Amino acid sequence: MDNKVQSITSKLWAMANELRGNMDASEFKNYILAFMFYRYLSEHQENYMVEYGIIDSEDGMSNNEVYKKDSAGDLDTFIKDIADELGYAIYPDDTWESLCNKIDEGKIVPSDYQKLLDNFNNNARINERAEEDFSGVFNDINLGDSKLGASATARARSLNNIVKLVDEVEYKGEDGKDILGEIYEYLIGQFAASAGKKGGEFYTPHQVSQILAKIVTTGRVASKKTFNLYDPTMGSGSLLLTVRDELPGGDRVGAMDFYGQELNTTTYNLARMNLMMHGVEYKNMSLKNGDTLEEDWPIDTDKNGKMEPKWFDAVVANPPYSAKWDNNERKIKDPRFNGYGKLAPASKADFAFILHSVYHLKEDGTMAIVLPHGVLFRGAAEGVIRKTLIEKDNYLDAVIGLPANLFYGTSIPTTILVFKKDRTARGVSDVLFIDASSDFVKGKNQNTLTDEFIDKIVSTYRDRKAIDKYSYVASLDEIKGNDYNLNIPRYVDTFEEEEPVDLIAVSKLIEEDNKEIAKLESEIMEQLRILGLEV
Repeated sequence: MDNKVQSITSKLWAMANELRGNMDASEFKNYILAFMFYRYLSEHQENYMVEYGIIDSEDGMSNNEVYKKDSAGDLDTFIKDIADELGYAIYPDDTWESLCNKIDEGKIVPSDYQKLLDNFNNNARINERAEEDFSGVFNDINLGDSKLGASATARARSLNNIVKLVDEVEYKGEDGKDILGEIYEYLIGQFAASAGKKGGEFYTPHQVSQILAKIVTTGRVASKKTFNLYDPTMGSGSLLLTVRDELPGGDRVGAMDFYGQELNTTTYNLARMNLMMHGVEYKNMSLKNGDTLEEDWPIDTDKNGKMEPKWFDAVVANPPYSAKWDNNERKIKDPRFNGYGKLAPASKADFAFILHSVYHLKEDGTMAIVLPHGVLFRGAAEGVIRKTLIEKDNYLDAVIGLPANLFYGTSIPTTILVFKKDRTARGVSDVLFIDASSDFVKGKNQNTLTDEFIDKIVSTYRDRKAIDKYSYVASLDEIKGNDYNLNIPRYVDTFEEEEPVDLIAVSKLIEEDNKEIAKLESEIMEQLRILGLEV
């Protein structure tokens, strides 16, 4: 994060905390982040109209004033043309500039906000290809929340304050580039930290995201081909964006197609906003609000019109740990879970997420998923699935142990499991184990990973080498010998022998100490005698 981003975000966060009053941070984020997104969409639309000559700049008039004037006679055509290109469209009276002007002039009325959001949702239906990306994206703005104010007028006043807060910050970096996306991402992280346990539901710490992203992009080079990426439990979408940052050529427009699924509707909305504010066009993202394990998605259509699973160059995931799921027996016939003999237990969906993710991986793709350590050694159905993944499929490529207390809402240590489907074709059957559990910087509430620690994990994975007390390459026979138990200490010996104690030397030191004590006591007694004090 550059200095300007740090300065802006710190100021914005402090002001937001003051403004939210008695509203919980996890609730307040729905307002401030949504209005940041609305400002982005409005300004993005304005830039599009200027760049493509839909409106022409005129002396003495703002671009928004020109938009109002030029569209006055044929507003519907303007709106349709904009929606066809951008996927959404904002009326001249609903733009960010118009909203701020109404507030400044004291012309805002409580119903204006509802009308603004209704208009946006209606216009989002114009472009059918983009409707799923934009429709209902602002539904988490609760205009009737009593925490905003006791009356409609008081609530409108609170919303005005939020709008003005978002408006007064200049979202340009030191190089003049738009940094709104970076600020948005930072604020998501701040809100996650403030939300405690709930924060872990929508945010993966950036350091962990970097490890997963660097792993799944290992060996990739810049290409004109589109890189297909999937996160089945995407949260706010930060992990998807981190992969883009690590992919060579990932910043090229259209270089990647992003797929993601999220059960929580509020978090799903955050992800939609987050990706678009980082410049991802609606044409390059397919995000779904749904239950990943209940119904398979994404689905593709082959050249003959036959439905088939969508396969990906990379899959990344940080699913909810040991979540409950419906493991009804009918699911054993589901192609995702078929062939493993057992279903993940109803009380622990970890292996269900693994199998869903592996299922959607291309033959030459890489998958990285974060899970609790229990997946490494728990028995029963999980043991059966784990054995099949290792022995029959030969998909498991690496096991990486992370430090405890890295994630919001849980202090447990976690592990990254890396899977590849083409290991047999490449003649690979061993598994790399890395124990990075001791490499962290201790924080007051949460531990962190430095760039050095991240690089150490990634370089060890890429080099696939054994390092004393840090990593080990285990053969399939060794893993079989451990009954497919993947508990990392079975393979990476981190035991440090204590130096032997020289009892004779210790005895001599004690003897010398006793002599010194006796000498000091004698001197004290002599001083007391001189002072005339009897002891």
